[in-house]
Amino acid sequence: MRTLISTAFISTDGVVEGPGGEPGYRNSGWTFKDVDFVPEAFEIKGREQEEAGAMLLGRVSYAAFSKVWPGMAEFARYKTLPKYVVSTTLTEDDLVDDWGDTTILRSLDEVAALKETHGGPIIMHGSASLNHALSDAGLIDRYHLLVFPLLLGAGKRLFSTTDKDTQKLKLVEHAVYSNGLQKQILDVLH
Repeated sequence: MRTLISTAFISTDGVVEGPGGEPGYRNSGWTFKDVDFVPEAFEIKGREQEEAGAMLLGRVSYAAFSKVWPGMAEFARYKTLPKYVVSTTLTEDDLVDDWGDTTILRSLDEVAALKETHGGPIIMHGSASLNHALSDAGLIDRYHLLVFPLLLGAGKRLFSTTDKDTQKLKLVEHAVYSNGLQKQILDVLH
């Protein structure tokens, strides 16, 4: 079974919306403008690309990333990975031509079936709504979090507010950097 990893830039109060400057969010760009850049804090991003066997995205994150990432040297490895987009409305015509193989999945059952295939870990960036659904369904195996020392208030949250049984996590790697950023790698105990 493949490991499904949710990776996110997250504020201390759980917000994941608009970290890179995406339009429509009042605090958009908070990862770049509000915290000093410390290169070693982002080592995990390079490691994720090298270890990943596939990428999973929700429709909104796919639309945002597919406009930018295919041409960025920092994300060159992702261009070669198979990508899966979970959406009930996306069509083949909505897919970009210059970002490699992309498959549309229509349900969480299809995500569960993907996890049963052979290959490296499946990395999921952004995709707040998809994170909620996958977490509630017990399909996320690990979280890679870069926690920023910010309180953003309103905004999309990484974690679902569904009333459910406790999900236990095990901290398997962590670090704190000079700018206050924290790396937390957590396994979900199923």
